[in-house]
Amino acid sequence: MFRLKKVWADMNEKNLLKKYTPILKPYSVEPHFVEEFGRLAKIYSNKGTFALKGIDPHNGSDFTRHVRMLYQKGYNRIVPIYPTMDGRYAVLYDNKLYYLMPWLPNEDRETYFKKHQQMFRELARLHILSSKEVTIEKEDREEHYENTLLDLEKEQEFLDGFIEHCESKEYMSPFELMFCMYYHDIRQALIYSENKLKEWYEETKEDEKARVSIIHGKISPEHFLYDDRGYGYFTNFEQARYGAPGHDLLPFLARSLKTTPKQNDDCIEWLYTYFNHYPLKNDEMLLFLSYLAHPGPVIKVCEKYMKNEKKEKNERKFTQKLLRQFWLLKNTEYVVMRVDEIERQKKAQQEAAEQAEAQD
Repeated sequence: MFRLKKVWADMNEKNLLKKYTPILKPYSVEPHFVEEFGRLAKIYSNKGTFALKGIDPHNGSDFTRHVRMLYQKGYNRIVPIYPTMDGRYAVLYDNKLYYLMPWLPNEDRETYFKKHQQMFRELARLHILSSKEVTIEKEDREEHYENTLLDLEKEQEFLDGFIEHCESKEYMSPFELMFCMYYHDIRQALIYSENKLKEWYEETKEDEKARVSIIHGKISPEHFLYDDRGYGYFTNFEQARYGAPGHDLLPFLARSLKTTPKQNDDCIEWLYTYFNHYPLKNDEMLLFLSYLAHPGPVIKVCEKYMKNEKKEKNERKFTQKLLRQFWLLKNTEYVVMRVDEIERQKKAQQEAAEQAEAQD
């Protein structure tokens, strides 16, 4: 048995070397040993240890362009991407695009909290250095506002219709009973989201500019690696593009807040680490809070349940999904309310300082 395992391991090693040798040839890198970790390969070679990653070719040109742009703007906390001997930043092979990086040791030198804090500080720097203003047509802004408002109104109509449907029954299902208990909280979140959207539009409807930055696209501690000196670097820029900073912050929060109910003060600390370095303008904060508060995930579970009402469905699984999305809603609500409170306090302090200065 041991001999068979060794034979299999030797064959696998030879196959990996055969697979990666032609990909690494344009870099003049000769692999001695290869380990695969999903889409990532760890290459032990004549020139050191590297990370080789394969991606969809359609993402290749934008990805490398944005990385080079960040380097040009002075942002160097990106895991370097090595060019081939003829200057290319990726190699197309067997319908995949491969790019080569150094292999970082990524030893945890910080606590869980500190690592996130450092990541958000670096994210703010990335957004600052790549920040620019773009022209937004008033018609486009108005169209975005009206379409979003229409979606919110449709969601409210659905909630009202679904609760009427549930309450008209003599015997509700466990899912329907749970929804009726949660209805008020879901509705309040939707109203808050709509009100912040309306405030944003009133403040910006005459504006012709908006601020955008290069966004990473998938912020995560797994994509923030440490070198042997303890410096943190971003990797995995395949989804990088220009957009509002919230496009980095919101998905991260949505993932981080998917827990059992808790007052997640860590998330608030991380957000204000970011805001202290890259303060959002008032209109940006209004839109950020509108999107953050929106109870989309819990509404989608209810819509899916309603569509499957006449079909055979797993009541227990649907009820569990509703419970988990409601936990996300309440965790998000705590963060939204704390940020809203902090921003109101800051505004009040600023107004008081301005009044005192005017009196002097």
